[in-house]
Amino acid sequence: MREDDAEAEVGPPTVWVFHGEKARFASGVFKDRGTALQWVELHRLTGIVTEYPLGVGCYDLAVAEDLFRPSKPHHGTPVHVAGFSPSGHHIHVQDGNPA
Repeated sequence: MREDDAEAEVGPPTVWVFHGEKARFASGVFKDRGTALQWVELHRLTGIVTEYPLGVGCYDLAVAEDLFRPSKPHHGTPVHVAGFSPSGHHIHVQDGNPA
């Protein structure tokens, strides 16, 4: 295995999700950033493209990797976990172009 391959396998695999401005739900899930940005450009979309871990919730991953330490009574509650956002990469886009 090449060193590049070993680095790529650190952490869970990820997907890239597009969430349109003022949209209630995400409208696209992609295997990589480039594919997501091509689709956004094709449709001239405005919103955010965010990298999400695959197979694990953002809250659980942040706690497991010691990126977040629950310290308040509401931490870990259903509302808190449901609203927890990933700490990974995200790209704001406007009219199909990175902003």
